[in-house]
Amino acid sequence: MADLIEDSYELAQRRYAELGVDTGQALQQLQAISISLHCWQADDVGGFERTGGKLEGGGLQVTGNYPGKPRNIAEIRQDLEKVFSLIPGKHRLNLHAIYGEFGDQEVDRNEITPEHFQGWVDWAKEQDLKLDLNPTPFSHPKAASNLTLSSKSPEIRDFWIEHVRRSREISNAIGSQLGSPCIHNIWIPDGIKDIPVDRAGYRQLLKEALDDIFSTKYPAAHVKDSLEGKLFGIGAESFTVGSHEFYLSYAVANQLMLTLDTGHYHPTESVADKISAILPFVPELLLHLSRGVRWDSDHVAILDEQLVQIAEEVVKCKALDRVHLATDYFDGSINRIAAYVIGVRAVQEAFLYALLEPWDLLREHEEQGRNFQRLAMLEEMKVMPFGAVWDYFCQQGNVPPGGAWIEEVEKYEKDVLFQRT
Repeated sequence: MADLIEDSYELAQRRYAELGVDTGQALQQLQAISISLHCWQADDVGGFERTGGKLEGGGLQVTGNYPGKPRNIAEIRQDLEKVFSLIPGKHRLNLHAIYGEFGDQEVDRNEITPEHFQGWVDWAKEQDLKLDLNPTPFSHPKAASNLTLSSKSPEIRDFWIEHVRRSREISNAIGSQLGSPCIHNIWIPDGIKDIPVDRAGYRQLLKEALDDIFSTKYPAAHVKDSLEGKLFGIGAESFTVGSHEFYLSYAVANQLMLTLDTGHYHPTESVADKISAILPFVPELLLHLSRGVRWDSDHVAILDEQLVQIAEEVVKCKALDRVHLATDYFDGSINRIAAYVIGVRAVQEAFLYALLEPWDLLREHEEQGRNFQRLAMLEEMKVMPFGAVWDYFCQQGNVPPGGAWIEEVEKYEKDVLFQRT
């Protein structure tokens, strides 16, 4: 099998070279791309701040109850180690604040400290991983109204401001210890089911809350702040306070990172088109990659047209150093480890596909008005031996090429997941 993969790669290498594409250079660039895997796929956005079932509410609804869900942090780490062993390259892990190590203590979200995440830092060092962190302003009694940082109750608003402050403090500790900036991404569920009267009032409160939160400055080498908007959600069908336009404006005004989640827009909107429109005005972008179906349903990412177009736009903009990649979906209806591997490998495949396209030749066609040639070449790229290059990349990274990983997940499912009761 190994010899066959190498032979196929050599043929593919020659085919791409005819178009002026260096497959070796493309693989080097792909190797340098780190994806931040979302920890909440592992246990259906459950977390460990309290005992009990999965968290729901605040615009979130995880479906499915596939056997083998991890019951504690040790089992989550065990599962994540398996996931990382099936994905080529070096990557990151994105934590939510509810995944701290709280033991038997009742630690409310305005009381979390860096000590609650030291175990994750130590584990990340052992695994040669970097960490990112999100605050968790949902699925909590003080988020029952679907209003947190924009709540008109000073008590509730102050509670969530303190939570995010502490989340940023933890991010600073993580970034300083791991030697890589911890991306701290803020998403809130704030919105109203029916048509509000005072849209401006809620948004002014959110602006003031963010101003308060960001008044504390941390070294850019330790923390990178990002803001994530949304079109609508459960309980926020008529009005979302932190809309795309709100956060775009705030990010530009304050020179912060903006997060684009591929499920947070109208299905006919192109997230890829937004990348080149926003990059000239913000320092960096964070992409949360999932698959919206009908609406923001956070399906497992697959190698579809939208994902490829996003990868192409990042590569065409020569922005691999300014665009950070993360996955963000939760599916409890299938094997959770398989959901990770399918989605993350799809992201890598999309970027490899984009890196293997002859952009210099395509730009030349476009600038000379050779439009049918440009379109024809883009179509021809779809049948180029991209899969042979991907298999070679996996083999070089000592992970199963092609679908060989499926058997490994099946064995892990039988030996580990199905043994959990």
